Amino acid sequence: MEFKSSQILSKLATSDQHAENSPYFDGWKAYDNDPFHPTQNPHGVIQMGLAENQLSFDLIEEWIKKNPVASICTREGVDAFKDIAIFQDYHGLPEFRKAVAKFMGKVRGRRVTFDPDRVVMAGGATGANELIMFCLADPGDAFLVPSPYYPAFDRDLSWRTGVKLLPVACESSNNFQITLQALEEAYKNAQKANIKVKGLIMANPSNPLGTTMDKDTLKSLVTFINEKKIHLVCDEIYAATIFRAPNFISISEIIEEVECNRDLIHIVYSLSKDMGLPGFRVGIVYSYNDTVVNCGRKMSSFGLVSSQTQYLLASMLSDEEFIEMFLKESSKRLGNRHKIFTRGLVEGGIKCLESNAGLFCWMDLRPLLKETTFEGEMELWRVIINDVKLNVSPGSSFHCDEPGWFRVCFANMDDETMQIALRRIRTFVGERKEMDAQVNNKRWKKTLRLSFSSRMYYETSLSPHMIPSISTSSFTTCSCDLNIYLKVII
Repeated sequence: MEFKSSQILSKLATSDQHAENSPYFDGWKAYDNDPFHPTQNPHGVIQMGLAENQLSFDLIEEWIKKNPVASICTREGVDAFKDIAIFQDYHGLPEFRKAVAKFMGKVRGRRVTFDPDRVVMAGGATGANELIMFCLADPGDAFLVPSPYYPAFDRDLSWRTGVKLLPVACESSNNFQITLQALEEAYKNAQKANIKVKGLIMANPSNPLGTTMDKDTLKSLVTFINEKKIHLVCDEIYAATIFRAPNFISISEIIEEVECNRDLIHIVYSLSKDMGLPGFRVGIVYSYNDTVVNCGRKMSSFGLVSSQTQYLLASMLSDEEFIEMFLKESSKRLGNRHKIFTRGLVEGGIKCLESNAGLFCWMDLRPLLKETTFEGEMELWRVIINDVKLNVSPGSSFHCDEPGWFRVCFANMDDETMQIALRRIRTFVGERKEMDAQVNNKRWKKTLRLSFSSRMYYETSLSPHMIPSISTSSFTTCSCDLNIYLKVII
């Protein structure tokens, strides 16, 4: 007797709430099925949908070579193997938590300090985001999220927790900055729908915009959540990817200046972007709420960072001279790559939102849309994936309200691959514009023929002295022929 999966498995296992049915993930699958390689597969898909920082690996590799004792898997470090390999408390190694807290302060210009006893570990930012949701909300509760926002938030924050995400629309007219008016409207709409709003979650620096929030905006957000008595979760995983002014301002700095209930303030952090170590799965929840810290530590047993990783990173992050050099050089390399990449796009006639952080650009392809709709955006995206062979992510997968914006990552490849990607983009844009020009030219010729045909018919219907000439006075005295002559002139 056969059973359907829905009859013998859990609702979670058989649901489609994982959010993998998004173009964001479909682009990854297209890359996995046909990955670019400079010699083995030069016509394959180039991965520009993955926000990885691969520009400073050589610096970390050099440090590891110089510090073999930091690893328990080397001849020099094997003496620590037994102590690290046995069971470790889920609070984390004390030296690791101390090093992470110090590093967080360093990234924020030492303008604020962090308490190691508030550092809670998780399996990457993914695990950290889910952990904080489990601590703050019940199934059916909601969090406001400024859009466009990271597509995997739908999975990370909602899939297993049952928490709802309510997008707060931000518009290109003010460079997608969040406004109190939009927040208030989203909050009131939730109340009208009998949805309990438990908080606001935002990424600063923004993914996908690559922008940072100014002090006034951050203060207004703290005031908003304090008045509403809801939580504020700040995802700051791109804090050290700033490559030009303005500098990054952490929410931890703001609460030093604004009076608020600190129990409502929480930070999500990781080493995936700032250090380029996503495979290490180091996620951090830093909360100013004692109960959240205590609960989070208990929950972290389901997603600990391995003791071996903690041990290595504790040594690396404690090396102040290295960290100082790494952060400075990483920022410089990101800035150079951003400059070269965006200039290459401009040469192809493509503009991006002005940004100062992150591993990506918010690319404006609205001029290439055949129609200004999300269907038009998806049509363009399919051409870019299937024909141009670039995995870029459409704005609709980031819940952007305006069709035609795409996120494109620039830090996960070498210089040569980036130049190949730029050539593909420029070639595509050039061909697209040429095709549009040809189509418009055909339309113009057709309109021109019809216009002259109309005029010829009109001329045969009038006596010679009544036929107006193509002049301003003719349009004034013979308004019935205005459209005909405009078509001829245009």
